[in-house]
Amino acid sequence: MAIQLAAAITSFVISFLIVPVIIKYSLKKNLLDVPGRRKIHKKVTPSMGGIAIFCGFFISSLIWIDFSQWNNIKWILVALFVIFFIGVRDDLVPLRAILKLVGQILVASLLIFFFDLRLHSLYGIFGITELSDWASYLHTLGTIIIITNSFVLIDSLDGLAGSIAIIAFFSFGTWFYLADNNVYAILAYTMLGAVLAFLIFNWEPSEVFMGDTGALVIGMLLAVMTIHFINVNYGLPAESPYKFLSSIGTAACFIIIPLVDTLRIIILRTVKGKSPFKPDKSHIHHAIMRLGKTHSQTTLILGGVQLFYIALAMVLHNLSERYVLLAVVALSVGLSITLDRLILRRLDVKEGVE
Repeated sequence: MAIQLAAAITSFVISFLIVPVIIKYSLKKNLLDVPGRRKIHKKVTPSMGGIAIFCGFFISSLIWIDFSQWNNIKWILVALFVIFFIGVRDDLVPLRAILKLVGQILVASLLIFFFDLRLHSLYGIFGITELSDWASYLHTLGTIIIITNSFVLIDSLDGLAGSIAIIAFFSFGTWFYLADNNVYAILAYTMLGAVLAFLIFNWEPSEVFMGDTGALVIGMLLAVMTIHFINVNYGLPAESPYKFLSSIGTAACFIIIPLVDTLRIIILRTVKGKSPFKPDKSHIHHAIMRLGKTHSQTTLILGGVQLFYIALAMVLHNLSERYVLLAVVALSVGLSITLDRLILRRLDVKEGVE
């Protein structure tokens, strides 16, 4: 664990030193996120903080990952490098949604074909234990795109995306270390340190946003971690103390907030007759803030929920995929319905007072 911690500290220091430079440069060059109708923040804010996160992560990875391991992960870093520049381009001059999607598909395809990052089956769900090559490609591609964009979607609240990322990378990194998968543990802890440094400046009231530059890189790495976790965990021997019988259900718990938020807004927008791709304020964090919570309180609530799901996965580690997924889905639906009812009750109280 010493190397993982050293990598986290190194990326933290690098990111921490670069963020103020990014803030100063962004203010000077007017690279700012301006408040608007769909945005929560009230003041113009520098939006290129993801550069510091990526620099901290990349430089620390170069320092602490053994040279003999580079052939095993070089395509991950190449993919993150490409998605980083897509994010920078979008933050400087916004890209059309279709162009960003095409870019993500190309990067995901790079990981699938050159790095052989694939979901080879449904791991027992619906009785499917093997997929054809094309089915595997499409399943993996969809998974990478969904996870990447689900993280981008939650990046609209001070401290939220950074907090969710830290919890997820800590969970993945610790498990990979325990399972003797040290390279991925270093990658996870390296990103954790970089995001933690950024979060100091991003906590309410935020001095800087990560922008798509940071959100795309973090989301893509989380997608890689999720797929690798599912494959490695599934392949562990039954007697391993670190094996979860539910690979997919456990991975979902590690990144539950962005996943549930994405599914929720798609359902709500569809029910309202709106395009699932049209931005609005139907995200989970928007809903919680309607209850009168601040940015910090909302972030702490959602961070606590994510930790609860991770604890649930640990408690249910001896249960099969179908039971864990059923528990996750049932709990998520129950919490979503409860949140909506609390909002309606608050509105009723306001109308009664008026």
